[in-house]
Amino acid sequence: MELTASARTRTGTRDADGMAVAAFVLGLLGLLVLNIVLGPTAIVLAALALWRGTARRGRALLGLALGVADLVVLATVFTSSGGVIWNFGG
Repeated sequence: MELTASARTRTGTRDADGMAVAAFVLGLLGLLVLNIVLGPTAIVLAALALWRGTARRGRALLGLALGVADLVVLATVFTSSGGVIWNFGG
C-alpha cells in the first residue's frame, strides 16, 4: 500500500507538530528535573520540527528557548560558588 504525496505530507506535518509539542513539554519539564538530558532533547526536537515545517511554530520556538534555558540553569547551578548550590539536607 503506497501513500499518496498528500498523505505523506499530512503525516510529516503531524509528526513535526508532535515534535514541537514534545519539545515544549520536555523543555518545561527540564527546568525542574534532568535538565542535562531533557534540555538537549528539547533543542533537537524543536530544531527538527522547525526544519520539517511544523504548523506549531510558536510551540517549537518555545521548546527551543526552554531547552536552552535548561542548559543555562544547569550551568548556573554548577558554576556558582564553585559547587552545587542545592542543599539536600541539614
